[in-house]
Amino acid sequence: MTPTLDDRITGSLLGAAVGDALGGPVEGYTPEQIVERHGGRVTGIVGPWNGDGWRTARPIAPYHKGDGHVTDDTLMTHALIRVYAKVRGHLDAYAVADRLVPELMDAPVWIPELEAEALPLQRIFLAEKWIVTRLHYAHADPREAGNGNIVNCGAAMYMAPVGLVNAAHPEAAYAEALDVAGAHQSSYGREAAGVFAAAVAAACAPGATPSSVLGTALSLAKDGTRAAIEAVAEVASGQRDFESALAPLRAAVAPFDSVGPDYRTPSLGARRPSRLHAIEELPVALGMLLVGEGDFRRTVLGAVNYGRDCDSTATMAGALAGALGGESAVPADWAKRVAEASRLDLHAPARALAEVAHEVFARDTARRRAHEAAFTALTGAAR
Repeated sequence: MTPTLDDRITGSLLGAAVGDALGGPVEGYTPEQIVERHGGRVTGIVGPWNGDGWRTARPIAPYHKGDGHVTDDTLMTHALIRVYAKVRGHLDAYAVADRLVPELMDAPVWIPELEAEALPLQRIFLAEKWIVTRLHYAHADPREAGNGNIVNCGAAMYMAPVGLVNAAHPEAAYAEALDVAGAHQSSYGREAAGVFAAAVAAACAPGATPSSVLGTALSLAKDGTRAAIEAVAEVASGQRDFESALAPLRAAVAPFDSVGPDYRTPSLGARRPSRLHAIEELPVALGMLLVGEGDFRRTVLGAVNYGRDCDSTATMAGALAGALGGESAVPADWAKRVAEASRLDLHAPARALAEVAHEVFARDTARRRAHEAAFTALTGAAR
């Protein structure tokens, strides 16, 4: 049976959180290191990389990554959903300034990796702290606040809600995400946010497939982002097993990835604005969606075992696969363990966003009909 809108929203957000939690404990490592540490590929939820030594191990401490804990990807995604729940309409860069910044600065939430209630600002990475610095302290124009920030996947990683509110309308999702992300990122980081939101919206369309999602992403992506997705897709189209796809996918995206071969020590040119580069995470997530043929387990485990920034890659892959298949596509045991370990109700954000999506669609429809009526009157008068 074709998943409903609400089911796809739930599947996408559950899938994103599960992917995040599975990828968190192996983030920053290579596929070879993952095999050595775990005695093979990761096939589910695993514990911290350094075992009980996570409290002092560098560079991980003080974060408890693993054991089903979600990371900042999910924290930011849920924060954006809370903004949607307050605005109850389409978002723009000003909504980031007026609504998202207070969510980060003034609204304590449970932080699984810190095992404490704290402000999201105390957990998020420097690229996300930039939002607060630029908008709250520097009073920058929200539409330009992202200029000068680290160019990475920071904006793209939490853009699934934009795609879901614009379900089955990728062009609208792309435009809205670019506006929202302008307060956070620039260059290919901002572009990735738009393309990812569009891909999620495309995955919600009835009859959507991994190939149709990829086609939509390519139809909208610009510059290095498009080139990177094309290169990865060409490799992924001939693969059906993520194990054999790991090295070829990395080789395909490497020319566009400015971070370089050492994930923890970026190259000198890393993160600089460029029309030639692309973030690594989005093309690989799309590639794994193709390799996994949309199957949630295969898609997400491929993203997790790819290593490097695999919590964000698996977050994106999980959001896409979950939107394609709905909640039933996400392994219930994984979702249950992640919710319990992270002490989060993963269904509540989905319900909240689904309500907003229905309201937004009703208003969009009314505006569209008003425009149609006006256009008809104008063209009729012209005759």
